[in-house]
Amino acid sequence: MNEKAEQLKTRSKKFALRVLDLFRELPRSEEGRVLGNQVLRSATSVAANYPAACRARSKAEFVSKIGIVVEEADETEFWLEMIVEGRVMSRDRVSPLLKEAGELVAIFAASQVTARSSMGQ
Repeated sequence: MNEKAEQLKTRSKKFALRVLDLFRELPRSEEGRVLGNQVLRSATSVAANYPAACRARSKAEFVSKIGIVVEEADETEFWLEMIVEGRVMSRDRVSPLLKEAGELVAIFAASQVTARSSMGQ
């Protein structure tokens, strides 16, 4: 992997760990458990699937795998919004994670677009 890919791999893993910290702080209510499980699953999926995309054997495989990363990052952003809008946790606590999720979505989506265009799609 190149340096930029390594940085994104580290960034996505740190993001997943920060979401894990948030998960541990969520209330032990039913909605806290449900939303917590969802956001933890999607955030860790971003961190797990990005390195897999980087190991793709072809551009087509990369486009497919980075698409999964984009979907999971977007889903993580959605669950974080639900935690705030559902008043499960304060916006102040979740806001930095929402910002990072949005940035990761933009980065991975741009990578997907670039890879697609280099394939002539």
